[in-house]
Amino acid sequence: MPDSLQIALKNDSDSSNIHAYISGIAIQQGGQRCLLKANGKDLYFPQNPPSIGSPLAEDCAISLGSPGNTTTVTIPQIAGGRIWIVEDKLNFRLNPGPALVEPSVLNPSDPNANINFGFCEFTLNNDQLYANISYVDHVPRIPIGITLQQASGQSQHVAGMSTDGLDQLADSLRQQAQKDGRPWDKLIVNHDGRNLRILNATHGNAVGANFDGYYEPLIEQIWQKYQSGASMKINTQAGPGVLEGKVNSNGELVIGDESFSKPNSADVFGCNSGPFTTGSSPTRNAIIPRLAAAFHRSTLLVTEEHPSDPSTFYPQDPTNHYARLVHRVNLDGKGYAFAYDDVQPDGGEDQSGKVNAGDPVLFTVTVGGKSAAAGGGGGGGQQAGAGQQQQQPLSDQHGQGYSRGPPPPPPDQGQQEQGGLRGALKGFAGRFSH
Repeated sequence: MPDSLQIALKNDSDSSNIHAYISGIAIQQGGQRCLLKANGKDLYFPQNPPSIGSPLAEDCAISLGSPGNTTTVTIPQIAGGRIWIVEDKLNFRLNPGPALVEPSVLNPSDPNANINFGFCEFTLNNDQLYANISYVDHVPRIPIGITLQQASGQSQHVAGMSTDGLDQLADSLRQQAQKDGRPWDKLIVNHDGRNLRILNATHGNAVGANFDGYYEPLIEQIWQKYQSGASMKINTQAGPGVLEGKVNSNGELVIGDESFSKPNSADVFGCNSGPFTTGSSPTRNAIIPRLAAAFHRSTLLVTEEHPSDPSTFYPQDPTNHYARLVHRVNLDGKGYAFAYDDVQPDGGEDQSGKVNAGDPVLFTVTVGGKSAAAGGGGGGGQQAGAGQQQQQPLSDQHGQGYSRGPPPPPPDQGQQEQGGLRGALKGFAGRFSH
């Protein structure tokens, strides 16, 4: 594995006002929080600020240049990394600690609330590069695709959405709201007469989209099925193998030797509370991602073996139509739509929009979606150093972001045995969390 890696930032949009920010945890510098400077090669390590909401001491906006341009930057080994893509600029702030206040899609007073931005996530360490496109928080208006070129000559590509992907998703959610009377349409955030972003249903309360009680009818049916003789089979895809599950006389779902109480809708959407809270038991921690994903995808009534084939996903109401439709509007059907969207059967097709390899040569982030349908994403176009574009200073506005854990670590064997790269698993990045 290299100590550093080139990232090609390709402007596949119609705008010359697209910027990137790269943030994460510097593995080789003692786990310090860092951002890549605007020159695309040096790291900025925020120092303890004098007050809450202090501005960064460096401009870390990397210009992607004109449409068709590719700007290449170099990163060292970074855990819990994000490549933020934004139309115009973002406002990052510092709180005492130092703690980096990242842009929030949940806080309407955040200075970034009306800005079109999204991100992909990555970790580069001694084992591999792992990266994914993420819709666990929201779907941005600006499409993002990723491509990984390997020393072996192989290439991995995640297409992302086309230029009108967000509008397609918004139309589909409005139709779903009319169909079932649930507030899917309230997840759509509008600004200046256009769809700006769509929040994950997990965050519905931030925009008045209340899904309390949504999954409960399904949960009751599941409990009835597995209390009346049926037996689910959870493949832990780890040492414990396949474990059988039934609901006992106490109303608990017992899988192997682990007991699970009945979840509620918030537990299912979030995948990290109630019976899905991880703990000290490796077996339980291996069951939880598969069980949570099965609830989330509403597959526990249609099949008894889990993880199940993607053809069984989202078969009936109630189900997570946000996740279902996110996969539909992504051109290759891939993207992290909920916390355990990487759960798949052995040998199954990945759903989570990830690339990973131990021999990365070039990681390309393609922004704008114009050539996404053609499978584009290579680092074509005019090459420019990141520092060649004149930068404007960040605004002195400030706002308190919401707290969200670091992105998933790359999957090593131990994490694969526990399953799910998100939610409970902190992995390498978690050891450096701030």
